[in-house]
Amino acid sequence: MALPQRKHDPKRDVLKDVFGFDDFRPGQEQAIDALLAGGHVLTVMPTGSGKSLCYQIPALVLGGLTVVVSPLVALMQDQVAALRLAGVSVETINSARSRDENVTAWRRVAAGEVRLLYMAPERLMTERMLDALGKLDVRLIAIDEAHCVSQWGPAFRPEYRALSRLADLFPGTPIIALTATADEVTRADITLQLFGNRAETLVQGFDRPNISLTVEAKHNTSRQLFDFIARHKGKSGIVYCLSRKKTEKIAEQLREAGIAALAYHAGMDKEAREANQNRFMTEPAVVMVATIAFGMGIDKADVRFVFHTDLPGSLEAYYQEIGRAGRDGEAAEAHMLFGLEDIRMRRVFIDQEDAGEDRKRREHARLNMLLAYCEASRCRRQLLLEYFGEQAEPCGNCDICRDPVEHIDTTEDARKILAAIHGTGERYGAGHIVDVLLGNRTERMTEAHAALEVFGKGALRKKDEWQSLIRQMAGDGLLRHDLQGYGGLEITEKGHALLRGHGRFEARPIKPRVRTRKEGRNAQIAEQSEADQSLIAALKALRMRLAKEKRMPPYVIFSDKSLIDMAQLRPRDDSEFGMVHGVGAAKLKEFSEIFLKAIREHGST
Repeated sequence: MALPQRKHDPKRDVLKDVFGFDDFRPGQEQAIDALLAGGHVLTVMPTGSGKSLCYQIPALVLGGLTVVVSPLVALMQDQVAALRLAGVSVETINSARSRDENVTAWRRVAAGEVRLLYMAPERLMTERMLDALGKLDVRLIAIDEAHCVSQWGPAFRPEYRALSRLADLFPGTPIIALTATADEVTRADITLQLFGNRAETLVQGFDRPNISLTVEAKHNTSRQLFDFIARHKGKSGIVYCLSRKKTEKIAEQLREAGIAALAYHAGMDKEAREANQNRFMTEPAVVMVATIAFGMGIDKADVRFVFHTDLPGSLEAYYQEIGRAGRDGEAAEAHMLFGLEDIRMRRVFIDQEDAGEDRKRREHARLNMLLAYCEASRCRRQLLLEYFGEQAEPCGNCDICRDPVEHIDTTEDARKILAAIHGTGERYGAGHIVDVLLGNRTERMTEAHAALEVFGKGALRKKDEWQSLIRQMAGDGLLRHDLQGYGGLEITEKGHALLRGHGRFEARPIKPRVRTRKEGRNAQIAEQSEADQSLIAALKALRMRLAKEKRMPPYVIFSDKSLIDMAQLRPRDDSEFGMVHGVGAAKLKEFSEIFLKAIREHGST
């Protein structure tokens, strides 16, 4: 049967012929069109939504050389391996390769044989490299993990700031900056730093609806973790810890319990870190216990959970870390433990940071928003998405939606808080507001503030209770922290309405309590038949064997979606194999024979 003719479109030709995809995911085509039109673009897309195609396809359509800036060697190597399997001429110059390997790579680049060149910012922004690239036909520049550019982002790297010169050094060359993690303040800073505010910002969305969200009061970290792991036996996951010592301890405890657990932190030897990372990326059912040193560039499709034993640094960091789960689109779980000691430690980290007072104020304000998320009395996903500027309905896939907590009417106390904030000019943080309510005559307490009607009217509550109420009010949308100014509390329109006597505010009990959490069983019912599931398992085993032989992550060979498509289509020859999702010309040539053989043999058993 003749296939319908596809209308000629260079970007769609590349999408199908090179990468084996029939259509773009949301947001990809808009970013690609903007680059092909010669414009600069900041693209914010959720983890696992295919950001890399936003520059890989224009690179192949435009020809010439595309320079890709990436912060981690492991991330570069995975991207390069995947592109080479797709038949793309690509190189990387990085510190993990020998000088001879880097020289050979550069000669290919200089000879015009390479379409994409991956480098770290430190290597790119040397005068020697910039001069050499200036003599080549650079058609496009891509900056991955662009939140590293902004000092307000969750992973600021000073060396990224030098990238602000690129727009002037390569005039007329479109630049795309990509990230999954940037709130409005960070996005504005990236656009200013890289593009002088001359760029199109495309925000696709932040929602990862397949990830279940849970926050639990910390009371026995080890027992809570072991109970959680027991429910995810035989699954891959990441356990985040605040300290290196805790990382080693928990990994050892899990191993003693018969769980394949590895440790990862910056204090380990480089070889040991890389060995553990390679095991995690290539083997099933491995649990990585890590500090935040284990982060960017981790793209394992079947991570089923992320467990935080300690409070992360901000909502951006939390979003980025939980984004390592469920990249295959299947159900995954993010579980965080939250205790008062965590808050103290995070405050200490911020205060000890070698940074100006302005940055410290903003970081404290960011931490306050994370605490509001932890003490939320309404849907956590709503609050998380609102932080990034999106509106959403209650998700049904967080602990609060699944098992609503009891609420008590605290309207009058909320109005006292609002009155104190309003009376002090909406410029102060929670600490000063609580001092007003408690009637504390601190050094910062002015006579005007002490003369407020609400001064001392909150003496019946303790300081921690007031702070918890303020966080819950922020989580409910009555207050917000001014990240662009001094980090003070501001009253929203909803808050002003409550202050005027309209509506009510109900908070959850302020004292943390340990409660039995209902199991959120949103398990997906497999659509495939038993025969298809058996074939998928066989294809996964084949993919794993090939991945080990080629020393690369399994998803680089084929995604789970591709394997499911194979099991459903059961192709009989190269022509039919080419119709499988994710099969481009290069993968058709390299893998069709071995996968077709596996499908035939499975059908005969």
